[in-house]
Amino acid sequence: MKNEKVAAILSYLHDNYDDAKTALDFSNDYECLVSIILSAQTTDKSVNKVTPALFKHFPDFESLGKASIEDIEKDIKTLGLYHNKAKSINALGKVMASEYNGIIPSDKKTLTSLPGVGIKTAGVFLLERRGEQVIPVDTHVRRIAIRLGFAGENDEFSAIERKLEKAFPYEEHAFVHHSFINFGRTKCSAQRPNCEGCPLAAYCKYISSTKGKKSKRG
Repeated sequence: MKNEKVAAILSYLHDNYDDAKTALDFSNDYECLVSIILSAQTTDKSVNKVTPALFKHFPDFESLGKASIEDIEKDIKTLGLYHNKAKSINALGKVMASEYNGIIPSDKKTLTSLPGVGIKTAGVFLLERRGEQVIPVDTHVRRIAIRLGFAGENDEFSAIERKLEKAFPYEEHAFVHHSFINFGRTKCSAQRPNCEGCPLAAYCKYISSTKGKKSKRG
């Protein structure tokens, strides 16, 4: 049953989200890592609006590290938590320029030791720029994983990542990350998911729990 479930989910996702990819705009490692940090608790679309000016003013880690927090804030002030994000990427710029010569490390342990870089950010960077087969967990991936029964409501993001990577074939990990996000944005939203006619309904705990509530009311 487990293999059938995974196969059915992958079949649906490939049929509908086969070209799924990140919505962030970047052209190199530096822009990718900074964009991922800025995307926390805001939309990729919002990040893409501010990064052209940010990267024009600060084209590398060295210039970002030498910049004042106030100047960085001017470019990203439309983003949520912009003050904290400005401090994070400024600190990141300093460390990357002084300790790594601007070259971003390729192992998760070292990445997560950098300012502003958590497990999800490190995972997304390794997926996008190093081609690693990983399933970084954001709010969309978490929601889909729980609704489809791969994780529990109380699971930490790192635990959900491990469970998903164990459930799905290794070569599908990057695709699962991107397609879960796209599925979450277009169909399985947090507040008003479009459940009617969903091919994954048989595996969805959200639908079954909603039906149970409706039947009790009836």
